[in-house]
Amino acid sequence: MSRVVVSEKILGWALDRSGLTLSDLEGKFPKLRQWVDGQSFPTLRQLESLAKATLTPFGFFFLKEPPEEQFPIPYFRTFGDEASYGHSPDLLETIHTMQRRQDWLREYLFDQGAEALAFVRSMRLSEPPASVGQRIREAIHLDIGWASRQTSWTEALIVLREAMENAGISVVVNGVVGNNTHRKLDTDEFRGFVLIDDRAPLVFVNGADGKAAQMFTLAHELAHVFFGSSAAFDLREMSPASDPTEQACNRVAAEFLVPEQQIRQIWPSIRNETERFQSIAREFKVSAIVAARRALDLGLIVKSEFMTFYHEYLNDERRHVALRSEGGDFYATQNLRIGHRFALEVARAVKEGKLLYSEAYRLTGLYGKTFDSYAASLGFGRS
Repeated sequence: MSRVVVSEKILGWALDRSGLTLSDLEGKFPKLRQWVDGQSFPTLRQLESLAKATLTPFGFFFLKEPPEEQFPIPYFRTFGDEASYGHSPDLLETIHTMQRRQDWLREYLFDQGAEALAFVRSMRLSEPPASVGQRIREAIHLDIGWASRQTSWTEALIVLREAMENAGISVVVNGVVGNNTHRKLDTDEFRGFVLIDDRAPLVFVNGADGKAAQMFTLAHELAHVFFGSSAAFDLREMSPASDPTEQACNRVAAEFLVPEQQIRQIWPSIRNETERFQSIAREFKVSAIVAARRALDLGLIVKSEFMTFYHEYLNDERRHVALRSEGGDFYATQNLRIGHRFALEVARAVKEGKLLYSEAYRLTGLYGKTFDSYAASLGFGRS
């Protein structure tokens, strides 16, 4: 049986990149340690299986030295140095998938004669957060009291997401790679990223994160669109990295969701309440965790108060998620994972004969009757 000579460096790199250890894989590949030590080599079929198990592009195993994978967009971490942090295959694949979707949508919209979006890159970092927040509301057609009219912060989150998509921003919320529920995205690695484009800006929210934090992530990403900078970020404890753009985006997101003047007006009457953060949340239709973060940023509470509340809130949210049954509405899930705006354009292009079904399958990750059923739910069924 023929064997494939693979560099020991490549095998070690593939393991490190995947985050797996020899112990994790030796059950499936009993001779893996011998391969890594150069004492024997895998068969072609074994190598193909190893590539799949480690999420490594198969062709990389034929290189002599590990490739230098360039991260496609700036990446900012709240704590620590980006250079010392390896990027997971899950994050890389997700960004590349979103870039392919954005590339297609940009070309399609251009061919359709769509104008560039005037608000993309329209603001400067030096402008006051309140001014940027007002410009954002005008561009996505929300007035200053839009959130207060919703019955809950979860409804406000939906309204914000829909307003962004209606304004021309593709919004994707997904907690796994594509539709692969076995590849959950790591919130410690990133909570979202933004891909800037004049016609097809795209924001991605890590759906594995708690819904309470997603509102702030979405507002942070929205600010990125107006400042005109692509980036991925982890926003740990809802705090930005030291980068000036990240700092500005956080200030804008906070002001957009919970204006300083208004929170200072109500704070004296609620500061001694046990549920003071919940009171702010009800007033501004944000989650209590966003309210607590805003109080910290304005110096109304100290860091220890916020951290205690932050961890208690997240733990409580995780318990509630664990109690909920799996499943849900397939079409609603795909509207989030694919992005409703993007899905509509793909379905329309297929219906008009401007996109092959095979390409639509590749872009959406849905195939055959599954794609047909989803397109029909969008109003673009087969004739």
